[in-house]
Amino acid sequence: MGIWEVAAAVIATFGAMVAIVAVAAAKVPRLRATQPESSSGDVTARIEALENCVQGLQHDVADTQERLDFAERLLSKSREERRIGS
Repeated sequence: MGIWEVAAAVIATFGAMVAIVAVAAAKVPRLRATQPESSSGDVTARIEALENCVQGLQHDVADTQERLDFAERLLSKSREERRIGS
């Protein structure tokens, strides 16, 4: 697998994770807004679970961003070396 395929896979993964985080982040406030003041423990637990999931996804997105930055640096370095070697 070449560096371009790796970069494409990283970018695709990053995009998917961003989309998941965005959807989850949009749903949590809506759930909170529609729940009655005296919410059941089950609903509260589900919201907390969603918030934990969103936090985990945000961590994963940050991780993926670091990997994407690394792949971009590798690609840039490779191009630079080829240009200097020419």
